[in-house]
Amino acid sequence: MFVPRPASYRVLWLLLVVAVAAGSRYWQYRSRLLRGTASATTQPTLAVPRAERMRGVNWVAADSLSAQDMEPLVQAHVTWIAQTPFGWQPDAAKPEIRVRTASNGRGFWGEGDQGLLRTAQWARQRGIRTLLKPHLWLRTGGTWPGDVRMTSSADWQAWFVSYSAFMLHYAALAEQGHMEALCIGTELEHASTEHETEWRELIRQIRAVYHGSLTYAANWSGEFEKIRFWDALDFIGVQAYFPLSTTNHPDKQALLKAWAEPRRRLEAVQRRYHKPIVFTEVGYKTTPDAAIEPWKWPDRTALPATPDEATQAACYAAMFETFWPRPWLQGVFVWKWYPGLQADGSARRHLDFTPQHKPAERIMAEWFGK
Repeated sequence: MFVPRPASYRVLWLLLVVAVAAGSRYWQYRSRLLRGTASATTQPTLAVPRAERMRGVNWVAADSLSAQDMEPLVQAHVTWIAQTPFGWQPDAAKPEIRVRTASNGRGFWGEGDQGLLRTAQWARQRGIRTLLKPHLWLRTGGTWPGDVRMTSSADWQAWFVSYSAFMLHYAALAEQGHMEALCIGTELEHASTEHETEWRELIRQIRAVYHGSLTYAANWSGEFEKIRFWDALDFIGVQAYFPLSTTNHPDKQALLKAWAEPRRRLEAVQRRYHKPIVFTEVGYKTTPDAAIEPWKWPDRTALPATPDEATQAACYAAMFETFWPRPWLQGVFVWKWYPGLQADGSARRHLDFTPQHKPAERIMAEWFGK
């Protein structure tokens, strides 16, 4: 057995101190490393300042307009409008999109380039910003943009060439008109979920000519969960027509409960990309079945049925109560708003989605004014 001398004791003591210190530094380093890993994988809570939220309506183009048409928006605390020009596609499977830059007697003045610019200018004079939101209109072979689907890779390539020219036209127009945001597509679920590379290239091209905020308006039915290029955009756009009831005349409590699952889905996507969410469209008909299939227009044969303003108001109240307190909500664009609509307007417009001159408008204005 080795019996150490006193000097050996001192050496062993120093070695022990060094070992303890090294061990301490290791555990401190490991603790910092673990904390760093957690902070890298756990995103901080996203909070959109309330004052910066988009308090919006989807503006209906008209044949004429005056600055006075903006006054009802100011009274309702609206701070954004979405303007919707159209690209015309002859068939859901044909890779050809025509851009109509002027009405030429075949469309509303407000859908042409000059109408879009003038409307944005009048809105800006009243402190209202513009989201330019081009849509595709299918002449045959489908009922909505989600039906767009090419039958070959070559046709998809041709479609993206045509679609890119369409969008780049409006990107340049938005830049010219100092419009604050641009939506690069709406409800194109086959194109958006199956062609990520092409969308990233289009976003790159758009950012080269337009310097405002970008989004895409994805359908509620699952498209918004499948898109993989949200990280390249400034906020996540959702067409929020989630079905909330299976019966007529649902009350607000039932609607609040029904929002739980859609809210969970939305929050999951928001956490994945750490981007704010905007309801690029959300709205409800003035009918008893407004919450069953919110995306459907009212049955024209139902005219002149009595409007159900109470159900529409309950839908508005439940939507705002569910989402306006959420820190990740960037804003809401209500579908939709007719310039110059009077309180004694047509029955068709009183049955459709507009909240104007109804209890729903008061609810919207109260939440926008908070």
